[in-house]
Amino acid sequence: MSTRSNLLSVLTLFSFAMLAGCNYKGEDAVPEKDFAVSSTVKAAIGASGSTFVNPLMQRWIADFHATHPATQVNYRAIGSGAGLAELRQNTTEMAASDAPLTDEQLKEMPAVVQIPVAAGPVVAVYNLPTLKAPLRLSATTLAGIFLGNIISWQDAAVQRDNPGVQLPHAAIIVVHRSDGSGTTSILTSYLAKVSPEWLQKIGHGLAVTWPVGIGAKGSGEVLDFVAANVGTIGYAELNYASEKKLPVASIQNRAGSFVAPSSRSATATIEAFDDLLSKDVRTSVVDPPATAKEAYPIVGITFLVFAKTGSGAEQQAIREFVQYVIQDGQEMAQSLQYAKLPKLIQDRAVATVNGMPAPQPAKAS
Repeated sequence: MSTRSNLLSVLTLFSFAMLAGCNYKGEDAVPEKDFAVSSTVKAAIGASGSTFVNPLMQRWIADFHATHPATQVNYRAIGSGAGLAELRQNTTEMAASDAPLTDEQLKEMPAVVQIPVAAGPVVAVYNLPTLKAPLRLSATTLAGIFLGNIISWQDAAVQRDNPGVQLPHAAIIVVHRSDGSGTTSILTSYLAKVSPEWLQKIGHGLAVTWPVGIGAKGSGEVLDFVAANVGTIGYAELNYASEKKLPVASIQNRAGSFVAPSSRSATATIEAFDDLLSKDVRTSVVDPPATAKEAYPIVGITFLVFAKTGSGAEQQAIREFVQYVIQDGQEMAQSLQYAKLPKLIQDRAVATVNGMPAPQPAKAS
């Protein structure tokens, strides 16, 4: 254990030096005031939050602006928790969160509406160069790794999940998000559902007290650390992991199948929760039932949160952008490894937006 502690100390110091110089194009945090606004723009919308949805969000913004040149949406991927905080402080007009606001949290916010806009898988990324096939992890093993109960790649539990595979004789080094993150919320919701020990000791949310591991800010830093250090395991969005060319684990679902993350397997997960989602779109969609044999078990839904009422061109532009996202914008989801929202959810989201009070004319100055 002393050897592993020393290794962790060295890696921790190395990670701070390495991550200080890292910059990941998927989530560059540009202050809102630094965005250039064209003279032709009549409505500029400041938005921030989820890193999980950022690749898709940037495509949405570009496509929407092509047909709505008078509207400019400025999005900063700073994490779901930070995005919600900015909305609460009225420094932005819209937040993206991978963790829906509960009834109690809504009471602490100004009058807002939250609309589901995207869904996709959270993946376990790892650095094990000697493996020729994707790593396979059961729910129990994955929870054991993040709890710190499984500390070696040659642990019996890992070997059971990967029969016949020559696993390295090395310590498992965990890296996790240090900032408030919807990606963390999705993963910890899954771990809390499949592991009674995780539920009792850690719980779930945008930020938790991790029992082991090294913290890194943003998905980019998590991925950079995993890429640079053999023996590490972390988590991120599938799109980011693919861009970094990092391997992702196949996770065992309740049907007993080890399923690779993909837009297709994420869609199978969401479809397994159709009935529950029709009653409450905030329903967690992790760990689907055994009847969903092709479902990948760690999936989350992203929400856009914005004011229920407002005035002027800006409020109208927000509603037009949200309507575009939940209708035409869904068509590009699969090309970026997200899951297209089921039509039932799309229709309910459109009805919610259409049922909001009409924006009032802006007051003359």
